[in-house]
Amino acid sequence: MTIRSFFDRASRVLHGDPACSRLLVLLALSPGLVLYSESQHEIVTSNAEAHQRGGNKKKVVVLGTGWAGTSFVKDLDASLYDVKVVSPRNYFAFTPLLPSVTCGTVEARSIVEPIRNIIKKRNGQIEFFEAECVKIDTANNKIFCSSFFENNTVGSGDFSLGYDYLVIAVGAQVNTFNTPGVKENCHFLKDLEDAQKLRRSVIDCFEMALIPGLTEEEQRTNLHFVIVGGGPTGVEFAAELHDFIQEDLVNIYPMVKDLVKISVIQSGDHILNTFDERISSFAELKFQRDGLEILTGCRVVSVSDREITMKIKSKEEIVSIPHGLVVWSTGISTRPVVRDFMQQIGQANRRVLATNEWLRVKGCENVYSLGDCATIDQRKVMEDIAVIFKAADKDNSGTLTVEKFQDVIEDVLERYPQVEHYLKSQHLSGVADLLKDPEGRDRTEVDIEGFKLALAHVDSQTKSLPATAQVAAQQGKYLSRCFNRREQCEENPEGPRRFTGSGRHHFHPFRYKHLGQFAPLGGEQAAAELPGDWISMGHSTQWLWYSVYASKQVSWRTRALVVSDWTRRFIFGRDSSRI
Repeated sequence: MTIRSFFDRASRVLHGDPACSRLLVLLALSPGLVLYSESQHEIVTSNAEAHQRGGNKKKVVVLGTGWAGTSFVKDLDASLYDVKVVSPRNYFAFTPLLPSVTCGTVEARSIVEPIRNIIKKRNGQIEFFEAECVKIDTANNKIFCSSFFENNTVGSGDFSLGYDYLVIAVGAQVNTFNTPGVKENCHFLKDLEDAQKLRRSVIDCFEMALIPGLTEEEQRTNLHFVIVGGGPTGVEFAAELHDFIQEDLVNIYPMVKDLVKISVIQSGDHILNTFDERISSFAELKFQRDGLEILTGCRVVSVSDREITMKIKSKEEIVSIPHGLVVWSTGISTRPVVRDFMQQIGQANRRVLATNEWLRVKGCENVYSLGDCATIDQRKVMEDIAVIFKAADKDNSGTLTVEKFQDVIEDVLERYPQVEHYLKSQHLSGVADLLKDPEGRDRTEVDIEGFKLALAHVDSQTKSLPATAQVAAQQGKYLSRCFNRREQCEENPEGPRRFTGSGRHHFHPFRYKHLGQFAPLGGEQAAAELPGDWISMGHSTQWLWYSVYASKQVSWRTRALVVSDWTRRFIFGRDSSRI
């Protein structure tokens, strides 16, 4: 019996025994990213039972089975709603390990969990349809979908679904910046299919280099791997590829081991420029020691089947270099279905779909959007400065003291998180420091103009959230809680004061909690930014990476498979078969 079949059988046995299944507890170092465990605990409340008896459930349609969509579905009390999930992929993939799939460090099926395995834990209360949403009709609260299957099937694959609430979590697509030749000649690393295709192409480059009759220059071209983009995905793939070549392929293809070259092209001045400068410098020094070429300050202008052309910014010079394989990892853009939806709701001029702080799409009352396909458009303090002043000035004296402002500061900090960021960035301890005059002297009171001056620079601290799995998972968990508590919070609002209206907001606004980020650099070394401004680099950080990523797997089955893949790689190396 194989390890895989053993865990599949064990999973089925446990599912059949509720007493056993309750013993399975998922322990995660970063619970904000844990999507799914093998527990069969049912969420049943008296409120839910009342809804079931009434048979008047609101229809919730979820688009996508990525981090955001799966996190939402996993935590949603499906007994309260009629829930349907639509996605062209019938699985959830642990995307942070995609670079490992490209080189066989882990197998593709080890990082995926069928979505039906997740929704069946909900007692059949959630329906799934393997199809792609091609149109959102906001006027009629309806979506139109098409399914595409390789085998001939009976019947039409087109259908429509009505909704009361729509949750858009379709992710994003690769941003080519309309660079000529990118779509035709580059590999991407956004989905599992991309990783599998890339794995085959790497082996093809080595096999092609050994075809009789090739010159040494042609062999060098075939074995020149170019990564465009020095962000986390590009850097991690470059590190994985270097390890794959040095630890495995040079032993299989010794005659061409001296002809292999890996280049990383970055338009900025440094790779990993979203990380701490110490991590960026550490990564660059390690890559240089390992023999990887780092080309910073270069912008790719075109890609052909054999050459990549770029502009060196410092010299204003255009150069071309031959390549055997190009991986394009430069960012993301909006999918066509979301772009069409944005035109319907008056967001055509935006680059990405905008939501409010409660993840509701601006311009729609019953549509929400999560993850990479949307961004939170944080409301500015200066837009509401007058009403904030009025709310604090309860006696209408026309002036504001520290004590008066203290009465509303908690609501201000929750409603406008940039205020807290500003206080931290300026090393201000509280409201009294915020209301000091320009010379830093204490003031007993301020008028409206002085109040505006005190908060004039606060909105400069407004920050956009990164398009990461961590953000998407936390948004899904947050929105499911809002849906689960909708009736309670409509009767007893829990959110901050409505400065532009009366009463309080029904829910607390979404607040992202950063749990840290990793950058594996190859050679059993990694770098990490951890909560509390901690920086860690080296071999010990790589083992921390192993621990955290094992704990974040979507089920006990995938956790066991990933750990066994890592163990197999340590003992037997990576598989170089082209399958």
